[in-house]
Amino acid sequence: MRIIVPPRSEHDRLRQPMTTGEQLVLDFFDEHLPPAWEIYIAPHFNGLRPDFVILNPTVGIGVYEVKDWNLSAMHYYVKEHPSSFKELMAKPKSGQAFAVENPFDKIRRYKEAIYNVYCPRLREKFGFGAINAGLIFPMARADEVLPLQRVFLKDNELERRAEFWPVLGREELSAGQIDAALPMLKRDGKSCMRPELADDLRSWLVEPDFSKEQRRPLELDRDQRRFAEGRTTSGYRRIRGAAGSGKSLVLAARAARLIDEGKDVLIVTYNMTLWHYLRDLVVRARKGGANPGRLTFTHFHHWCGEVCWNSNFADEYAEVMAPITKIKNLHLPPREEAKRLRPILPPILNQKVPELAQRATQVLPESEKYDAILVDEGQDYLPLWWNALRGALRSDGEMVLVADTSQDVYGSAGSWTEAAMSGAGFSGEWAKLDVCYRLPPKLLTLSQQFAEKFLPAATRIIPQPKQNELGIERCDLQWVQCDEQEVVSRCVNAVLAMMKLTGPSVGASNADITFLSSSHEVGRQVVEELDREPWGISCAHTFAESRAEQNRRKMAFYLGRPSVKATTLHSFKGWEARMLVLHLGTAMSAENMAATYAAITRLKRDPAGSFLTVVCSAPQLSDYGSTWPMFEDTTTALV
Repeated sequence: MRIIVPPRSEHDRLRQPMTTGEQLVLDFFDEHLPPAWEIYIAPHFNGLRPDFVILNPTVGIGVYEVKDWNLSAMHYYVKEHPSSFKELMAKPKSGQAFAVENPFDKIRRYKEAIYNVYCPRLREKFGFGAINAGLIFPMARADEVLPLQRVFLKDNELERRAEFWPVLGREELSAGQIDAALPMLKRDGKSCMRPELADDLRSWLVEPDFSKEQRRPLELDRDQRRFAEGRTTSGYRRIRGAAGSGKSLVLAARAARLIDEGKDVLIVTYNMTLWHYLRDLVVRARKGGANPGRLTFTHFHHWCGEVCWNSNFADEYAEVMAPITKIKNLHLPPREEAKRLRPILPPILNQKVPELAQRATQVLPESEKYDAILVDEGQDYLPLWWNALRGALRSDGEMVLVADTSQDVYGSAGSWTEAAMSGAGFSGEWAKLDVCYRLPPKLLTLSQQFAEKFLPAATRIIPQPKQNELGIERCDLQWVQCDEQEVVSRCVNAVLAMMKLTGPSVGASNADITFLSSSHEVGRQVVEELDREPWGISCAHTFAESRAEQNRRKMAFYLGRPSVKATTLHSFKGWEARMLVLHLGTAMSAENMAATYAAITRLKRDPAGSFLTVVCSAPQLSDYGSTWPMFEDTTTALV
């Protein structure tokens, strides 16, 4: 049976359904390609998402972009600028012309990406002859499109356009002309493709674990379902849970239920990178409703600014923020700016801004309030922040706070005393989630040991295993203890080693690999090294010098990016992944220990296996690391 990824049986649940044209192309390939050819739909390929990649391990590769262009409704042409830059334009019969994404340039990038990045394991490249890169226009004739393509081909490419840069239209599809789409089928002679090269490519082409996960409905246990489906008498609920116990699942499932009932819901996080992850969970939990409510994501300080601006407190807000604005307007180098901001940020952001936002909510119109406010990673909040948010709640609304005080990476969990809790609207005991579903059993035991050894007894929550746990799935755990000057090369090698493990046998893609660092500087160096020759591995990352650029990257950081992921320990808190490389630096404060615990507990178990490599230069953790199944100590002994 032909390999099609994702399989046809799941196409009705794709998060981004195929277009009519893409469905026609899939049927064309499936019907006319020889059986040994594999078909990959919108694979995650090193930062790119071609519509189709087809692969035969002994013949070659085809990469295709599909455009459902209607040339009767839209006129496409090429505009040449004085700089000689050529831009593809579209003009409707009535209306202004506008620039469109250039599929001819796009298909060239796909082909070059396969050529340049293709084999990180073998460190070799093969000829362009093993790659066909084509464009398919199911709603147009090929001869209508060829004049557009000609402008974007080099002179030496024009002569062999049909062989290496094929363009197909509706006639070729209808006639089943597979040779036109894949001219290499007509070639005689030995192919450059070999099965071991195909294995490397499959590490990119196999559907990522997170994409498959998006098509599955959320699964909740009895306690999780009870919290997700009901509310307390007061409307206030606080849930305390261990790492991997499903706190975010409960929050997302509760949000989905309320939205389906027509309620307006605000989800507030401390970490803006969590929005994409939580949104995916909410989508998976939705059942549908005739008049769904409004779902809004925000992080606390952004909400403070919004509520002040919307309630005629803009002048006072600007005055409170003036010391920060003054420093930012100096346009200092990022490190100098951060140095000057560091002493003034806490009193402004922790106290003055929340107090002003709390006043602003007193005049907030009901239309801008919410029926429910749900706060994730609540241990990162202060009671004042929570009380400010309460002002945005409608009458008889509900608020939910979920927290794991073991992950107290900002040192704020100690503020939540019982007196503070009572003043925040809570009564009675915490609702609790103790069972850890995320962690593989081997890592669960090691995480328990870490918490007991390094985290304060007053705040730690020890995750508990499921009943009748067998723990038979594969889990590779490696700890590399090294000197600080070795960290970057060790992290790069760990990511490359992880790529040897991906592919169909474990059901994971290179895009499932996540690199986490305790240091922005180390993280930046690692992603830069991966991007260089001979690897050319593009990372979706949040490492940047300026705070503004970091925030921009955080907003664009989500698991669906078709690349290796790279970010800080703090920014990945609340997420999970099957394939992790974790860097731990030398600074080991109580908050650092909490961040380390949070990072170690991001690994997600899977029947096909999960993989974690820790690269550590913190001597305080060497003895602990030596208890891991695979331990390597490369540190230089001091004389």
